[in-house]
Amino acid sequence: MMTKKTTRTAHAAAIESAIAKCRWKLLPFLALMFALAMIDRSNVGFAKAALQADIGLSNAAFALGAGIFFIGYAIFEVPSNLMLHRVGARLWLSRIMITWGLVSAAMMFTRDETTFYVLRFLLGVAEAGFSPGVILYLTYWFPAQRRGQAIGIYYFGLPLALMLGSPLSGWLLEMHGMFNLTNWQWMFLVEGLAAVVVGIIALFYLKSKPQEAAWLTREEKAALSQELEVEDKLKLAHGPDSLPGLFRNKRVLKFILIYFSVQVSVYGVIFYLPTRIAELLGTTVGLEVGMFISLPWLCAAIAMYFVTRYADRHAAHLKMAMCMLGMAAVGIAASALLNSFVPVLLAFCFAAVGFVTVQPLFWTLPTSYLGGVAAAGGIALIGSVGNIGGFVAPMLKANMEVWFTDPRAGMLSLSAAGLVGVYLLWTLRGPERQQRVSTDQTDGALSSH
Repeated sequence: MMTKKTTRTAHAAAIESAIAKCRWKLLPFLALMFALAMIDRSNVGFAKAALQADIGLSNAAFALGAGIFFIGYAIFEVPSNLMLHRVGARLWLSRIMITWGLVSAAMMFTRDETTFYVLRFLLGVAEAGFSPGVILYLTYWFPAQRRGQAIGIYYFGLPLALMLGSPLSGWLLEMHGMFNLTNWQWMFLVEGLAAVVVGIIALFYLKSKPQEAAWLTREEKAALSQELEVEDKLKLAHGPDSLPGLFRNKRVLKFILIYFSVQVSVYGVIFYLPTRIAELLGTTVGLEVGMFISLPWLCAAIAMYFVTRYADRHAAHLKMAMCMLGMAAVGIAASALLNSFVPVLLAFCFAAVGFVTVQPLFWTLPTSYLGGVAAAGGIALIGSVGNIGGFVAPMLKANMEVWFTDPRAGMLSLSAAGLVGVYLLWTLRGPERQQRVSTDQTDGALSSH
């Protein structure tokens, strides 16, 4: 006859085995999907100079077009996540990826400012709900105390995209004139169609819930589902349990503002890093610039692995998020104040480590607080409103440079946005203690089964 201690040991062993399998079966593929998403939304930064030369795009028009992606993204993000919660992640994430790949490839037909704006907006509409959808999807597979590193592996797609996508985009920009296509047309076509191919594969590869995974044993499915079910009940007891409740919840509003500040920092750098490095090297954006730009993302990938692992082991997600966002703000400011190639590149490395690593750390906070349909809507709400920071960033940078008649003012304003985010994270110290209490309650509830 099995004792309670033996039962708990078997339960824990089944969960460990299930999580290990989920990690290797799901996360590398999700990271690849995210990498392609990041390539397709940020490759416009590589095409900036070529687009301006070929279709007469002004700096202001580029800034508006680069940012308008996030308006389409924001409008449809909440409906998209609610649809994922209803029809299942496998079908919905595949649909998102295939449609955004087709729209991204259609960027090759850009002819003037109007088509640039329309296609960038449609790209945001097509991709709406992808990243929040994946974050929600991971709550179906990974308990809170293991979610930081799981989200971190998924977010590895960000530095992977910019580490490998930067040389790829630079190389494609050297393919001028093949089959009567310009270099930037080749870049949009190849990188867009790559997303379509992976989206079709995802339709057959992904599973929506642990119960559908043939690679989990019956015991692993039962143990993992039980732990996630108990955790979800505790979240519903401590947080909002309906969509209207989200809009009245002060903690959710803070999450939105924090994520907004992070996105201002991220995209203010991503959209302008290629041209900044090219200026310092005295060259145009191509393979050489792409190779140098891959260095900050390599540093970010390495740091993210160790930092998220440390945060999971020591329940230090909030503390490490503050440190990482502060590091990003300092790195962005330094990149504006320095004027030689090597120091600026090192500053960008510092910034990239900070604003890449802070994102998986941040997402452990709302996903440990929101459950049920409130999780589907809340994660999307945070993502949609927060992602407007990607629209604000290029506009803020451009306007601050004009306002202060100083090219450094734009990047310094992005740095200041990051510091605001650090302060808002600091105000969540009380909620983090509550999160640890909830985790302890989850462990206690499971040990009684």
